[in-house]
Amino acid sequence: MVRGRLLLGAAVVALAGCSAVVPVPPLEDARLWTNPVTIVAAGDIADCRHVAPEFSGAARTAALVAATDVAVLTIGDNTYPVGAYGEFADCFEPTWGRFGSRLRPSPGNHDYQTPGAAGYYAYFGERAGPGKRGFYSFDIGGWHVVSMNSAVDAKMGSVQYRWLLEDLESSSKTLCTLVFWHHPVFSSGPHGNDPRMRDALAALHAAGADVLLVGHDHVYERLAPHDAAGEPDTARGIRSFTVGTGGAPLYEFKAPHPRSEARDASTHGILRLVLGEGVYRWDFLPSGGGPSRDRGQGVCHR
Repeated sequence: MVRGRLLLGAAVVALAGCSAVVPVPPLEDARLWTNPVTIVAAGDIADCRHVAPEFSGAARTAALVAATDVAVLTIGDNTYPVGAYGEFADCFEPTWGRFGSRLRPSPGNHDYQTPGAAGYYAYFGERAGPGKRGFYSFDIGGWHVVSMNSAVDAKMGSVQYRWLLEDLESSSKTLCTLVFWHHPVFSSGPHGNDPRMRDALAALHAAGADVLLVGHDHVYERLAPHDAAGEPDTARGIRSFTVGTGGAPLYEFKAPHPRSEARDASTHGILRLVLGEGVYRWDFLPSGGGPSRDRGQGVCHR
């Protein structure tokens, strides 16, 4: 196992919105990739207000998910416009709903446009975590994965924040940690930076979490490892990805965040992550097929 350092793998970038390619050495030790698991993720998914579900952006991104992807993470705003149960039944179910028990959801602000996110919890049931609170965790392939609810209070002292600290403490023997929620703390998209999850990000940084997935801005972006203030941290920083490209109409970028290393606002798509023993690879795959738009690999902190 590799501990106490962070390396990046060979990054490949071919993106609209332009970002620098950061040349980094590959991870050549094949032992690290013994029995890896593969997961996929995207947020801002099912919007069928203008087209039939089978022709929607959600249908095109769902077509990218492979049978070998053992978990499918949704990064909030699962349906539009208001997260009603009918939207889940009519638009999400025919597209991303077909992944069934592989789905691991998190809620977004549009899911809460229906009071209490009633449609979201009715549709996902136990998959959304206990007690209709919208946060939970699970282990997969030697990784600890945490789904949080950025639509409710996660500030220091809140129920969700206290749960996170307890969860991270109980999973301290797990080598790698991946977290996903909807609202980005840092983003180059039109919604920009959002402080609501900064306390949670600080707790994750202190615990040595490795990867953060967010949505909300309908773009793809990768930020270099950073701390809770957005400052670079190559030793202990968390690498974050905005993957708001699940099917809803795309946005345009604003001023690039200083940590932004890759950006694409030209296509819907999914992020595929291969999780190895203390290592991970990522690929941002565009809808309709074609080569990866952003590819790289890294090593966990512990």
